[in-house]
Amino acid sequence: MTLAWNGFTVSAENVEDESELWRRLALVVAKCCPAELAGDADDLVQVAWLRVRAHAAGEGNPPLPASYLWRVACSAVIDELRRRARRREETLDDGWAESLPGPTPDPERTAGSAELGRAVRAALATLAPPRRRAVTLHLLGHPVPEIARLLGWGERQADNLVYRGLAELRSRLAEKGWRP
Repeated sequence: MTLAWNGFTVSAENVEDESELWRRLALVVAKCCPAELAGDADDLVQVAWLRVRAHAAGEGNPPLPASYLWRVACSAVIDELRRRARRREETLDDGWAESLPGPTPDPERTAGSAELGRAVRAALATLAPPRRRAVTLHLLGHPVPEIARLLGWGERQADNLVYRGLAELRSRLAEKGWRP
């Protein structure tokens, strides 16, 4: 890998220059990074570094201008801000995390969950085999197109079997006194 930046060249043999480029990239990320991402600055430097290396690895790419580091750093920061906005992530402040209940399980809830699990398994056992397979895969989190692919069915058939199988499962659970 060879990078040229502001008068110096980074090559695979010259580790000092590569670490200098890393240091400069970290400075640029620190200047671009808002306060809410300050804790993730090292991760953002890593993302930006990977982008710089990807550019440098391509043959025939021109040497990197100084503005490229700014562009890569700002792009990494903006991508992270957008990702957080999509996921609506919030950082935890120290006081909030301490107020959360501990991981001690509630015995009543644990027993109720186990009883519901047994009831669902028993109700599933009464379904016709194609519906049982479709509903089981659905309950395991597989989307309908994947269920169709896994079982060798058409997507419409898989959707129909999941829909009708869930309706039948709800009906069987209601007969046993379980309300959805």
